[in-house]
Parts: sequence; C-alpha cells; structure tokens
Amino acid sequence: MTDYHVPVMLQECIKGLNIKPEGIYVDVTFGGGGHSREILKHLGVGGRLLAFDQDEDAQRNIPADDRFTFIAQNFRYLKNNCRLHGAPQVDGILADLGVSSHQFDQPERGFSTRFDAELDMRMDQSGELTAKQVVNTYSEQDLHRIFGIYGEIQNAKSLARTVVTARLNKSIDTISDLKKAIGSLIPKQKENKYLAQVFQALRIEVNGELEALQDFLTQSVDILKPGGRLVVMSYHSLEDRLVKNFIAKGKFKGEVEKDFYGNEIKPLEENTRKAVTASEEEIKLNNRARSAKLRIAVKL
Repeated sequence: MTDYHVPVMLQECIKGLNIKPEGIYVDVTFGGGGHSREILKHLGVGGRLLAFDQDEDAQRNIPADDRFTFIAQNFRYLKNNCRLHGAPQVDGILADLGVSSHQFDQPERGFSTRFDAELDMRMDQSGELTAKQVVNTYSEQDLHRIFGIYGEIQNAKSLARTVVTARLNKSIDTISDLKKAIGSLIPKQKENKYLAQVFQALRIEVNGELEALQDFLTQSVDILKPGGRLVVMSYHSLEDRLVKNFIAKGKFKGEVEKDFYGNEIKPLEENTRKAVTASEEEIKLNNRARSAKLRIAVKL
C-alpha cells in the first residue's frame, strides 16, 4: 500500500472522524487504502466501512474484511450508492482529494510532467475525455477559461492562443509535444510550477473534478447523521475554497442564509477554526503533505 500511496495526515483524519466502534463510515477516495485500513482498526464487529474509487488500479488494494464494501464509482454518486448498500445515513465521511502518488508514478497515465507519455489524465480509465482531446479540440476561448480558472495561470490567454496555433501544424498528442508547443511561454526558473499549473487545469477539466466535489459535498449533508463528521483534505486553493465555503455557509457562493430571527441556516459547523496542516516532520517524509489542508465539520 505504501508503494501505491502514502496517506497524508493519517492520524489527524482518524481523530477528525471521531470513530464509534459500531458506526458506519465512508472513505470516498480509497486509492491505496491507507485511510480505510486505519478506519477498520478502530471499528468493532458491528461497524461498517464503505469505500469509493473510480480508478480500476485501486481495486488491487481492497482488504479482505467482512465489514468493508468497495464501490467502483466516482464520489459524486455518494447518496445513491450509500442507499443501495444499506447505508442511507452514516457517522462519518472522509475525502482525500486530488491525484494519488500511484497515478503520478504511472507514466502511461499522463498525470506527471516527469515522464513522456500520451496526454491522458483520466482518473476513471473508462472515461471518454482525455487531455489530448482537450488540447486538440477545445476552442481558444474554452482553453483560456480552463487555464485561467483551473490552472490560475496569469498568461492564460496567450497560452490558449499558443496551443491553438501549434496544433494547426501538428497534433499535440504527448506530454513532450505540449512542452515543446508552449515552451516559449514558460517562465525561466519557474518551469516546474508553471507546468504543474497547466497539468492541474487539464486534469480538472478531464475529470470534472470541481463539479464532482460540489455534488459530493451537497450530498454529504443528507448522508450524515446528526453529529456525524465530514473530513476533507484538499491540495489546491480551488478545492479548499469550495470546501471552506460549504462548511461555513452550506453553499459555494454568496452569504449564509438566515431565518426570520436572524439565525444562520447552515447544515454544518466547523470543528476546527482553520484548516489543519501537516507537521514539518511529515512534510520531510512525504513532500505531498506540504500543500494539504484538512477541514473537519460536524452535522448540526
């Protein structure tokens, strides 16, 4: 499992869930199974754990445990699948967002700038849309939007125009092709950061990550029992902003709604004043923990 993915802030996540031995819990991002295995250690004979993952590779890590149910679905289908598996309400939900170390380390998946491979970036390998299709078929306007919003890239307009111009001469099929096409726009001494932003933008678009996250968060409120815990770990500001707003307001934009008497109407209450971050010791051992932000909420 540790070769597949080292779980970030493992003990902080478990503490946040406040596990009851006979409770029902959901790990919506199973991956290497590190968080799930730790949850199972805290469950009694009557406890249950449901785990979601859309990546076929994750199924290699399924533990042999009668209390465990694996669901090969995107977490945006949380509510229907929990009902289907006899868990219409649960005591806690854990989400570790983003790409697993395993996905980054598989060259053919096209997630990492370290390798040359076809531009893929699908978390669900049965999905139709790939990064190759995005860069070769999307309009300049749509590419501008993706790079600007999802990648938070300052020269997004120039980047989109450069991609569209480059593909007129030759299809941009591989990571190497993309790097060559946009090479003139990459800031000196900031190559890794810039490419990471470009790849983040494409990956979010290919997988519909922000829409899926909003669907999941909205459904989590209905699935959680009163007093149940929502524990979400994010790795970039776009995700964290959605999680933070939803916990604080019960929605993603605008001000929190109030009743006739001025009382705030929101389904969740923050358990921690601000996001929990990894210790310096953990960051030294696992660099991926550097950008992680953990937020914990309790259903009112």
